[in-house]
Amino acid sequence: MKNYRRRIMDTLLEKKLQEKGAVLIEGPKWCGKTTTAEEIATSKIMLAKPDIKEHFKSLLEIDTDAALAGETPMLIDEWQTVPKLWDAVRYTVDHRHAMGQFILTGSAVPDKDAEKEREHSGTGRFAWLTMRPMTLFESGESNGTVSLGELFQAPEKILQKNALKLSDIAFLICRGGWPIAVGLPEEAALEQAFDYYDAVTKEDVTNVDGVKRASERVQRLMRAYARHQGTQASIATLKGDLKNNDTTTLDEDTISSYLDALRKIFVVEDMPAWNPNLRSKTAIRTTDTRYFVDPSIATAALGLGPTDLMNDLNSMGFFFEAMCVRDLRVFTEALNGKVYHYRDKSGLECDAVVHLRNGQYGLIEIKLGGDSLIKEGAETLNELANQIDTTRMKSPAFKMILTATGEYAYRRPEDGIYVVPIGCLRP
Repeated sequence: MKNYRRRIMDTLLEKKLQEKGAVLIEGPKWCGKTTTAEEIATSKIMLAKPDIKEHFKSLLEIDTDAALAGETPMLIDEWQTVPKLWDAVRYTVDHRHAMGQFILTGSAVPDKDAEKEREHSGTGRFAWLTMRPMTLFESGESNGTVSLGELFQAPEKILQKNALKLSDIAFLICRGGWPIAVGLPEEAALEQAFDYYDAVTKEDVTNVDGVKRASERVQRLMRAYARHQGTQASIATLKGDLKNNDTTTLDEDTISSYLDALRKIFVVEDMPAWNPNLRSKTAIRTTDTRYFVDPSIATAALGLGPTDLMNDLNSMGFFFEAMCVRDLRVFTEALNGKVYHYRDKSGLECDAVVHLRNGQYGLIEIKLGGDSLIKEGAETLNELANQIDTTRMKSPAFKMILTATGEYAYRRPEDGIYVVPIGCLRP
């Protein structure tokens, strides 16, 4: 039985429908896009069904008004399978002069040229939303006693209890945020990520653009990517990993094309670099940091389960970071912000920088927990904060260490850094 909360996307979708004629929801398959849209839509067209798709395509060519005559908001699922639909919706939005007409959902994006044209033609008419697998708050594992948004007000004191143990976190990393997995018995829940991985490698990377790709090659690349998530690994580094860990390798052009396909179906979602104003002349690394959209994809690619993570805490730290990044991305978008990564050539690195549209930002280090790792994270946060030129930009609104374990969420008296278990966090 599922026990998760109302999705954060529900509120964002309702808001965007009041502001634009059409809303496009993109994201990986199985993350709940269609279900979320169906709860709000008054009518729907499900283009994943072949007979419905062919009938709709024919009707769209003959009579656009009739094809789009359903009650609003009208959901059109897997819209990208009918390329002419975009212009038809845009035209209809222009001529109806009303908000909240259409919700389009899709688990793949068109090619780059089509995507650029789509974004240009959709300006002012469409709102874009990216949906990801569920956060721990949405799936009911986080008690939500600490608000990320409220930390921007720098409360003097927080003291909230955390119920999740390290073994719970190991399971949640491997289960992932797939709605279908929430509430299932443990073994069945863990299988969902493996099923997703199989679907991606055997079908989805070919279906996205019709280019035939060998599933074993995709699997090898995803294993290499999993070993380097949370880093700025180059294509050459991924190629070297493949050479060291498999009997055959891929050339750099093939690796790039495979990664592009995985991005189109929202399997990978790299994190851009943050470029603050610093007092020093330290060179900042601008390479994106590599992440899967959900940590369970990485564990499935490597064939790992919760026991494997508990037996290798160093590796578990990287997978935990990926889970935190997933949750921070969802929470931050609800706050009108984005998440970045910081690293400079001196080796100073900050796992996540939450930057809001109003210019406020928070610095976040992600650690499994324990006194030594918390101390290490605090030193990093303080060092980076001290390098920021506050004559040219704001000081950080808060500094936080996001942990897997710990009995309480609290504020350190010596430097004001918040220590917050992921099991307490909400938007």
